[in-house]
Amino acid sequence: MSYLDTTHDVYKEAALTPDVGLCCTTNPIWELPGLKIPKIMQEMNYGCGSTVNARDLTNNPKILYVGVGGGMELLQFSYFSRQKNGVIGIDVVQEMLDASRKNFKEAEAQNDWFKSDFVDLRYGDALHLPVDDNSIDVAAQNCLFNIFKADDLRKAIEEMYRVLKPHGRLVMSDPTCEQPMNDNLRNDERLRALCLSGSLPIAEYVKALTDVGFGTIEIRARKPYRILDPKNYDTDELIYIESIEVAAIKDPMPKDGPCIFTGKAAIYFGDEDYFDDKKGHVLLKNQPIAVCDKTAGALADLGRDDIFISESTYHYDGGGCC
Repeated sequence: MSYLDTTHDVYKEAALTPDVGLCCTTNPIWELPGLKIPKIMQEMNYGCGSTVNARDLTNNPKILYVGVGGGMELLQFSYFSRQKNGVIGIDVVQEMLDASRKNFKEAEAQNDWFKSDFVDLRYGDALHLPVDDNSIDVAAQNCLFNIFKADDLRKAIEEMYRVLKPHGRLVMSDPTCEQPMNDNLRNDERLRALCLSGSLPIAEYVKALTDVGFGTIEIRARKPYRILDPKNYDTDELIYIESIEVAAIKDPMPKDGPCIFTGKAAIYFGDEDYFDDKKGHVLLKNQPIAVCDKTAGALADLGRDDIFISESTYHYDGGGCC
């Protein structure tokens, strides 16, 4: 039995018997005006953050969500795409699809605007998406990709890239870990299925996205998630796991490499009203501007004494130089 079979069994059990503690974060379950989220959906929220961001969801986008859980994020996405089959939900666990269909009936009862046919639920897996090429505006996954081992992770990202339209975006929330994990943890199939031992360092996670071709990466949040401690796990040291929220945009790959936003900013404080590097970056005097890591490095390399570059905050919310 492969590690993916173990993952299937874990989430089949979670579909049949909701497990509130399976995945949890400090994220609030936010409800927009006129949006009510049924309690059962909240109990089956098996993610490690949120992939729903209003600025991604303008003009009735076509949305894909892989790994449906109890349907909560599918409902939230439908709020922004109120059309038949506007949101596609895919899961390899039939029991999870069945649970979501049932939960959508409860959502219909609580939300006058919502209809179950806003969501097109399909059986399938992340490695072979039953979705047409270049047909999706926004794709999302929450606490799924960290489960995959390297070869399968690449396939999953390639599939998301394939189905996205040009300039479409893949929005994700996943656990990450900067500390090394021993092989016993890495090879523990249940811990991997529980979104613990498959966590990658942020740099490796981002590289997996850019290797497939995503030209712009935005790291939007970085939050505490879990602890693997020596008392309860096979480790000699305490391991700290965080969750990150990331958007990978299907922009063309720049000749000098991807634009990766990790929350850095540049501030010009010289004698002129602005500084223009003649490469498309204009810094107004004493006004911070978000810059990608590549631009931050290029500005720092100028050796000027009137440009300040902040450290990465790992929180980026749009705008900036690139």
